[in-house]
Amino acid sequence: MRIGLYPGTFDPITLGHIDIIRRATRLVDRLVIGVAINRDKGPLFDLDERVAMVEAECAGLAAQSGVEIVVHPFENLLIDCARDVDATLIVRGLRAVADFEYEYQMVGMNRVLDDTIETVFLMAEARHQAIASKLVKEIARLGGDVSRFVTPAVDTALRERLAG
Repeated sequence: MRIGLYPGTFDPITLGHIDIIRRATRLVDRLVIGVAINRDKGPLFDLDERVAMVEAECAGLAAQSGVEIVVHPFENLLIDCARDVDATLIVRGLRAVADFEYEYQMVGMNRVLDDTIETVFLMAEARHQAIASKLVKEIARLGGDVSRFVTPAVDTALRERLAG
């Protein structure tokens, strides 16, 4: 069984994330979505909310693709998380050259830690390349329309969170 791990903070999950998840299901039999706890980033949504959002958004993808999609919170090293879920493949999405430079360094370190786990990069679709959770939150905070970047459910969750 081919098991892949797609890690991220998913604060919130965007259409860019969903695009990468959809495309990653073509590569594996089971896809684990690793939701990083990452307290240093000061997430807008707490871990349980992010996990629930990812689960809700991935339910349809799992049914369409026939691939098991599991959401797994983690706070340890990425390579240790991959080992914990028996992943042999880490999926990373790339939007721009700046992403590549960071990811290139991470792959090098991960290969030193465990050279049996491969990393695969998927380029974001052109229409999703500008989408970043950080920018989506900033636009929403300032009253902008983020409906082109997230699903209706995530858009509602953002508006409700920022209204109070």
